[in-house]
Amino acid sequence: MVTKDEKLGKSIRKYRKQAGLRQNQLAEKVGLSDKYIQLIESGERKPSLRTVYKISRALGVKVQELFPF
Repeated sequence: MVTKDEKLGKSIRKYRKQAGLRQNQLAEKVGLSDKYIQLIESGERKPSLRTVYKISRALGVKVQELFPF
């Protein structure tokens, strides 16, 4: 069963790739480590709402678009 954290991570990964960014580039824009972005995308870490907001801004999408579930 896929968890909500994994679904969020896959969504972030999809929009990051659409934006043409590597994990380290997104991390730099958001002010996080690339390892933390990797853990979010794999569903191993649950980002705070503030972090999700920063990621959405960096990717140029609405927060709601990152939650397709």
